[in-house]
Amino acid sequence: MSSLLPTVNGNTGHSANGESESSPQFLSNNASHSTNGDLETHPPLVDNSSPNDLPGGAPETHHPTVNGSSPQELPGDVPTKYDVLIIGTGPAGASLASFLTSHGITGLMISSAATSADTPRAHITNIAALEALRDVGLDEECVRLGSLGDCMMHTRWCHSMAGEEYARIYSWGNDPQRKGDYEAASPCAPCDLPQTLLEPALIRYATTHGFKCRFDTSFVSYQDNGPSGVVTTLVDNLSGKEFKIQSKYLFGADGARSRVMKQLALPLIAKPGSGVAINVLVKADLSHLIEHRQGNLHWVMQPDRPHCDLGWMAIVRMVKPWTEWMFILFPKPGVERPEPSREEYQAQVKNLIGDDSIPVEIVNISRWTINDIVASKYSQDNVFCLGDAVHRHPPFNGLGSNTCIQDAFNLAWKIAYVLKGYASANLLSTYSVERQPVGQSIISRANTSFHEHARIWKVLGMFPEELSDRVAMLNELTAATPAGQSRRKELQAAIKGTSHEFHGLGIEMNQFYTGPGIYAADEPVPFALEGRAAEDPVLYYMPSTYPGKRLPHVWLNKKCPGTPISTVDLAGKGKFTLLTGIGGEAWKLAAAVVEKELSSEMNAYSIGFGQDWVDVYSDWDSLRGVNESGALLVRPDRFVAWRCNDVLSDETTCADKLVQVMRSILKN
Repeated sequence: MSSLLPTVNGNTGHSANGESESSPQFLSNNASHSTNGDLETHPPLVDNSSPNDLPGGAPETHHPTVNGSSPQELPGDVPTKYDVLIIGTGPAGASLASFLTSHGITGLMISSAATSADTPRAHITNIAALEALRDVGLDEECVRLGSLGDCMMHTRWCHSMAGEEYARIYSWGNDPQRKGDYEAASPCAPCDLPQTLLEPALIRYATTHGFKCRFDTSFVSYQDNGPSGVVTTLVDNLSGKEFKIQSKYLFGADGARSRVMKQLALPLIAKPGSGVAINVLVKADLSHLIEHRQGNLHWVMQPDRPHCDLGWMAIVRMVKPWTEWMFILFPKPGVERPEPSREEYQAQVKNLIGDDSIPVEIVNISRWTINDIVASKYSQDNVFCLGDAVHRHPPFNGLGSNTCIQDAFNLAWKIAYVLKGYASANLLSTYSVERQPVGQSIISRANTSFHEHARIWKVLGMFPEELSDRVAMLNELTAATPAGQSRRKELQAAIKGTSHEFHGLGIEMNQFYTGPGIYAADEPVPFALEGRAAEDPVLYYMPSTYPGKRLPHVWLNKKCPGTPISTVDLAGKGKFTLLTGIGGEAWKLAAAVVEKELSSEMNAYSIGFGQDWVDVYSDWDSLRGVNESGALLVRPDRFVAWRCNDVLSDETTCADKLVQVMRSILKN
């Protein structure tokens, strides 16, 4: 019956339910601009001064391929059946589909729009998200599509793109003093991957592995019928006809204005928003300017000029080196004005570039609101929400789409295990228990990072109403006076403070899960961060094998060296993994007993001198947290589920203990 639905193959799909990392929207209280995630767009605007010289040609357009020549008559009262139905095809929904299909679970995902994201809202893809995508082999595709290294070298503060620079800071793992931290933390490296490229890659993977995708299809309502699953009413946007889908589980990944969340009525923890920003997608070749200004984020502030109502300051964000940019304009607070003309947008973009000779093409204009909202729980019965549907925040620290992907990675293996009969449905309750605290922490961090920028604005003189006062404060930065010296030190301290945003490795990697999905009963003491991470858990990551922590990365090899492998790559792939060492052979035999008794797959490896894998740099010896003969049990999402310090008395005792732990986790 699923053939009755026109489906999209994964060649170019783009999501459309607003599922994305929120772009900055703040500093204006103009309520008429607040769309809480709904995009207001304007037709492309081309710089008429030299239309034939525009860089990059016409804007790229992605056209989803529809299987079948035309939509067929859709069923009304008879539901089409799928195991799972995903509402939303953005980073959360499309990654969930990708992870599920890697487990052999297929279904349908839908989007209310005609194609995937038409603006590059989210862009920073951090190492935690890339490790999740690595589990299905998508990390290499992300790196191929994205930008690395020098393109992400700095964040800058300047008078214009062509003009004077106030300050810069290394970002995204490029600080020489922090590179080692990033390289030691993961086999992956951060990349800048616009959402317009990420979504098609995810949709392509999911649909070429059995998932169905349907655009121009909107969610209407659902009815959760308990053990028999969920019946969801959808509407075909082209024909206006409603039809029903019956699925075992329904997933709301439909963004900040989630209609699934609205019906589910999960309680929200919300703080007042901070206004709006205007995103102006621009094609302009700035290559000659960037040669000595490399970086993907450029704050532009002009305290020595009258504040522009349209944008009293801006971020110029790289989209494609160095010819495509997002100009994020922050409207002047408290000013209500008519919709700016296209010419005003054009003039402001040129002002921020600082070189009128550069041809500019405005591709898209949109407004976004900034949020500080998290759901107090993420699921109820057979309905699960993830991504921006349950956590909404500004884009600082680049945590938005990354958290969406990790929500999906946490949830996918649990759904698969329940559908395959490896676990009881009680396992699914651990999704909200584990991911909601993460969501709460990242919205707090993102909003804190936003507010920390106010220190820089203040030092540069952006706040006074009078132009003369602003100019005096800016000029004081060059004064050979005690006040000038003090202001310079304030600027240095404020810039350094943004390292929590641009090198926040700890907030990305220090997640710690507790609850029934983790077996910590054998741990003698509670978990606590140590060393630098204890002093600053946002900046610094502390690898640990304590149950509930992500499996630490170290490089391993064979006795006769070949291609190195990360411990991260030993785990995952839909299976539990048991890691032991010399003297732990009984644990490997016990893993085989678990496979037979629980009818689920488990990999087992010994790491050490002369073992399955060799600890070539002795890094595992210092991180494993147990003795050589001990054991680590790692979940399919590569979080440590349990550990035992030493081998137990014999194979039977080891097997009994391992079965006990697995039954506790799987609720089986």
